[in-house]
Amino acid sequence: MTGVVEKGFRKMGVTLSKPVLAIITLVFGLIVIFVPWSLNLIVGIYLIIQGVLLLTEYYELQSRQAKA
Repeated sequence: MTGVVEKGFRKMGVTLSKPVLAIITLVFGLIVIFVPWSLNLIVGIYLIIQGVLLLTEYYELQSRQAKA
């Protein structure tokens, strides 16, 4: 999972180290434990980010194929 997130961030020009990603994951995990209603929000945000990254990758591949 960490590899997927790092790959997505690299596409956006952002590089994060594994410890930073681990801290972010722990923070979101604690938020879900202590504020259970936030789970819907966190999952929704995750799905939106993943969708944007997938669409970006798809259109990037399409533009490379069109140039070739």
